[in-house]
Amino acid sequence: MKSFEARPYSKTIRLRIWGCWAAIVLMTVYMVALVELGGGDSRVMTKTALFVTRLLYFGGVIYLGVRIYRNKRLLKNRLLLRGQQEAERDERARFLHDKSGGLPMDAFLVLAAIVVFGTGLFSMAAFYTAFGLLCAAIALKAGAYLYFDRRY
Repeated sequence: MKSFEARPYSKTIRLRIWGCWAAIVLMTVYMVALVELGGGDSRVMTKTALFVTRLLYFGGVIYLGVRIYRNKRLLKNRLLLRGQQEAERDERARFLHDKSGGLPMDAFLVLAAIVVFGTGLFSMAAFYTAFGLLCAAIALKAGAYLYFDRRY
């Protein structure tokens, strides 16, 4: 049985950069596939659905681009890299993340955003249902985070 060997933090950052590029490609393929299936008809979509789907897609691409830029900057500056590594090891921040839902809630938020984007291009009833669930999940995560931030 192999013992656990921690990988260098710079390799973790490189994997994050690769993951961000992969996410941008997958988002583009998903968007093109949905539009080719006949979604995105402006005669069917409400202004809210049009705004939210654009915000989710283009906001997501911009967010991932900023993450790529920041991570590349970390790789160039060892002092920034060490500071980021220490910030990620902060026990209080990890505690707050875990208490506000942790990784399962983060995964749910991403999946809910994907569903909101997809349904926004086809069905307004499904869009508003999924959008309501996404907003409720965001409110629950933010509320739990703020509650535990003030309490502990």
